[in-house]
Amino acid sequence: MSPALQLLLSKVDTLKTSLDAARPLPSHTVASLRAKLALEWTYHSNAIEGNTLTLRETKVVLEGITVGGKTLREHFEATNHRDAILYVEDIVARDEALSEWQIKNIHSLVLKGVDDVEAGRYRRENVAITGASTTPPGFLHLADEMRSLVEWRESAGAAHPVECAAELHTRFVKIHPFIDGNGRTGRLLLNFELMKAGYPPAVIRKEDRLAYYDALDVACVSGNHDDITQLVAEAVERSLSVYLDLLAPTPGGPNGGPSHTT
Repeated sequence: MSPALQLLLSKVDTLKTSLDAARPLPSHTVASLRAKLALEWTYHSNAIEGNTLTLRETKVVLEGITVGGKTLREHFEATNHRDAILYVEDIVARDEALSEWQIKNIHSLVLKGVDDVEAGRYRRENVAITGASTTPPGFLHLADEMRSLVEWRESAGAAHPVECAAELHTRFVKIHPFIDGNGRTGRLLLNFELMKAGYPPAVIRKEDRLAYYDALDVACVSGNHDDITQLVAEAVERSLSVYLDLLAPTPGGPNGGPSHTT
């Protein structure tokens, strides 16, 4: 691991320690932060895959309003991702370990109403990923590959949680077990790992798409996960800062404490 990455992970640890010291957080603060990050996570994860809904349009769709000029698929992608986040939050709250069953359930939610035949079902054909330097395993090997993924996670050592989450995400993307929806499902798994360890979700931004794909490609080819871990760590740092900025004492707060207006 590079010194720069070690320094960044140390900074992330410091921010998380500050957040942990502030727990339990005010309920309204938790609700507003959760809603903010879930919206941004949904918007950016879908936008990376080509969804044209803006952040504001995504918010409107999640409120139950149809946006003119957008496809039914784009609407489903927004509401599906919201439902998948709720599912991930639920299994995190129950402290469940990673399983193939969970992964298929997450994917089933991602593709609900978009492709019900393939939702939650490993692909039954071989694929190539445009722009990637590696080829996913043949479909006949998927059961073994996914079993190995879960076993790897169960036996993973004492790596930093951000490192572990980034590597899990990379390993899943390299397998590419589904015919569609692998990116969204992979980022949900990434945040499943982070949230289990007490971190807020990492939002991989649309504008970082090229760097994200490049980092994944390097990791898949070389087995060196520094670049993707760096990108994930930067996203975690941003999310932690959102929490801490809202919790910071303000002049309008009671007794000099946080002033919550959301």
